[in-house]
Amino acid sequence: MESVVWQGLALSGIFSWIVITCYLDVTKKIRSLLQPWVSHHVVSGTSIILKIQKHQHKFLDALFSGLSCIVSVPFYTAFLPLLFWSGHGKLARQMTLLMALCDYLGNCIKDVVSAPRPNCPPVRRITATKDEEENALEYGLPSSHTLNTVCLSGFLVCYVLSYTQSEDAFVKLGAVTLACLLVGFIGFGRIYLGMHSLIDIIGGLVFGFMILAIWLSVHEYVDAFIVSGQNVTSFWAALSFLLLFAYPTPEFPTPSFEYHTAFDGVVFGIMKNIGMNKHEIGIRENLDAWLSFKRRKLTVSGADTVTGIQQTYHQFHHEAVPRIFTSQLTIPIFLGRMLVGIPTILIVKFCSKALAKWILPVVSNTLGIPIKSTSYVPMLNGSATDKKSSEIKQSSYIHKMLFFSQQDLFDVDTGIRFLQYAGLAWSVVDLVPSLFSHLRL
Repeated sequence: MESVVWQGLALSGIFSWIVITCYLDVTKKIRSLLQPWVSHHVVSGTSIILKIQKHQHKFLDALFSGLSCIVSVPFYTAFLPLLFWSGHGKLARQMTLLMALCDYLGNCIKDVVSAPRPNCPPVRRITATKDEEENALEYGLPSSHTLNTVCLSGFLVCYVLSYTQSEDAFVKLGAVTLACLLVGFIGFGRIYLGMHSLIDIIGGLVFGFMILAIWLSVHEYVDAFIVSGQNVTSFWAALSFLLLFAYPTPEFPTPSFEYHTAFDGVVFGIMKNIGMNKHEIGIRENLDAWLSFKRRKLTVSGADTVTGIQQTYHQFHHEAVPRIFTSQLTIPIFLGRMLVGIPTILIVKFCSKALAKWILPVVSNTLGIPIKSTSYVPMLNGSATDKKSSEIKQSSYIHKMLFFSQQDLFDVDTGIRFLQYAGLAWSVVDLVPSLFSHLRL
């Protein structure tokens, strides 16, 4: 009962915040206070960037461009699934949630302040990848790369030291030193590449350490709720929905909201498939006992035909599963998982997007919600959509009451992106482990 109460209070609080900020125009008021101050420091910090870029070299260009990929979207797509498949399910869950929290809060701050990046020229901006070109379209403060690196490296160090239970002071000092060096290289690299000013890096450090400190104090409670709490799926569905509307409106559109939507979908997909309520746990315990009895019976009779009866949570996501670098999960087996898993999740990502592009416009039109599409559905991006919206608008009073918005058209790309990445996450924690079970990987 207590769980239901705090869930209701949390959702009510976010809903109330959406209404208050909408009517009081909180975002613009905060922006009017902070944007001039930050912009002044960005302009005054240009001289520091130019001094650093005087020492430009092809090796440094390649080094810092490569380091910037550590906290990029392709990195998340590859690294987080590998954590799940390596047997470190708890670390994977918490890293995914922490990454989503960093992404949401960091991008919220970016779009609230709407502070510019360093002017180019005179600053030389290096965007070696398409991902970097998209990052350059975002606002500057805080540096997402710095913020994310602080949180990810800090939490990873805490996990490794706790997992190994090392009491050696030199080991602890070495781990912390490596994390600090990584953060330092990332922060310096963002200035060298012309992507951020010094004030952006300082902002990333400050907010990063704040988020990390909060996460380290609550992550065990969050994980306990995910694994054995009540109403996990329904709560996270409502939370994901509200967070989409709680996101602040930037001065001009940026890709920041798209990144949040993607991570919002990933987290929902993971929570939906990993979370179990108490009734489900009781069923699993009974299933475990039955399977243990059947194994003993089959072993005595010489049979070896126990196959995928247990579900994926029991096999891959609890704390007793085989972990990498052990005799149960060797490097060749893990490489086999990679060869099977990575192509599978990419196929699911593509199929989820195609399915969402077909379903969401139909559902929206059925419910009388006027929509547009920025890039995913070309037929919804044009004058035809505007004509349809004038007809739909007369019957969309529910839409206006629910979303407290004067916006005539909602971008269906947001829903498509959410479902696309929710499907990706589902494949990581459910479909692919099932394939591992059948292939005995």
